[in-house]
Amino acid sequence: MDKSKVITAYRRGFLTVRECGQILGIEELQLQSLLTAEEGRTGSRLPAPGSDSLETGS
Repeated sequence: MDKSKVITAYRRGFLTVRECGQILGIEELQLQSLLTAEEGRTGSRLPAPGSDSLETGS
């Protein structure tokens, strides 16, 4: 699976940080580094899972 798709799923709240790390096969510290790098690569900041800044329509 593409790393960026896994990260997007995490940021949208479909995966927990633990699940995301397990899919990617990396430790939490490495995951945080990867998330920071992905944020810089895309230039976009998605809200963290559980934040109220994304309206879900519910």
